Amino acid sequence: MEKQLKLFFEFLENDKKLSNNTLQSYKRDLKQFRRYIEGCEVAYTKVDEEVMQNYIEYLEELGKKPSTISRCIASIRSFYQYVLKKGKVKKDPTKNLQSPKVEKKAPCVLTSKEVELLLDQPKDVDLKGIRDKAMLEFAYATGMRVTEIISLDIDDIDFKEGFVNCRKANKQRIIPLGKMSLKALKEYTDHARGILLKDDNEKALFVNVNGQRLTRQGFWKIIKYYKEQAHITKDITPHVLRHSFATHLLQNGADLKSIQTMLGHSDISSTQVYMQFQDEGIKNIYQKAHPRA
Repeated sequence: MEKQLKLFFEFLENDKKLSNNTLQSYKRDLKQFRRYIEGCEVAYTKVDEEVMQNYIEYLEELGKKPSTISRCIASIRSFYQYVLKKGKVKKDPTKNLQSPKVEKKAPCVLTSKEVELLLDQPKDVDLKGIRDKAMLEFAYATGMRVTEIISLDIDDIDFKEGFVNCRKANKQRIIPLGKMSLKALKEYTDHARGILLKDDNEKALFVNVNGQRLTRQGFWKIIKYYKEQAHITKDITPHVLRHSFATHLLQNGADLKSIQTMLGHSDISSTQVYMQFQDEGIKNIYQKAHPRA
C-alpha cells in the first residue's frame, strides 16, 4: 500500500496541482487509514464495505466530528478510485458508503462597522503599517483565500484596469479591486514594497520584513494583532474577511452567481450559505417590486 500511496500523492501534487494544505490533509487521512487496516491485518486490496463501516465507527469512538469523518471518507474514496483505474483493486469499497451528515454552520461575519474599525487600525507611518493597510483592504476587497493572497505575484495586479488575476492550480478568475483597496495597494507598491525587498528578483506581492513572500502563519498573526488593537471580541481569521466580503455584497444587492464567480466556488451551494444573512433590505425590495406583495 505504501508504494501506491506514494504514487497517489505524486498524482495529487503533479497532476491535480493541489495546494500544500489540501495535500497534507490527504496524507494525514490516508496514513491514519493505513495504520488502522494494518492493525486489523487487512490488505488494502481486501478492504470491503464492512471494513469501511467499522472504520467510521472507530473514528466516531475517537470523538472525530462528522465533518472530519466525511473528509476522511472523501480522501479514502479518491485513493480507491485512483488504484481502481490503475487495476490494483477490483472494486471501490467506499462506493455505497454514506458519509455522516454535516451540519452547515453559519460562517462568522463582521458587520460593516467592525470591518471599518479593523481596516482603520494599520497606520501608514512605517513600512509595516503601509503593507498591513494594503493587505487588509485587499483581503476584504477581493474575498480571496489566504493561500491565494500570499501566492500572488506583483504582476497579477492590473493597476490600470483595477483588477487582480487569481490563479489557482489550472483555474483562474478575475476579481475587481475597489478604489480604497487600489489606493492602499498603490501606496504599498510605490513606497514600501521596494524597500522591504532584499532581492529585486522577488515576485511576491506581499512580503515580510525580511523581504520574502509572506507566509500563511504571518498573515494570521497580522490579522490577530489588529483584531486585538480594534478590541473586536469576535474570533477574526483571514477567512472571516472572506465571509464578510460575500455577505456584504449580497446584502447590498449583488447576485449570487456573481459572488460565486468572485469567490471561486465550483458549486453554488457553497455560496448559498450566505443567503441566511440577507437583511430586511431584501424584503423591502420585494415589497416594493412584486405586484402581489
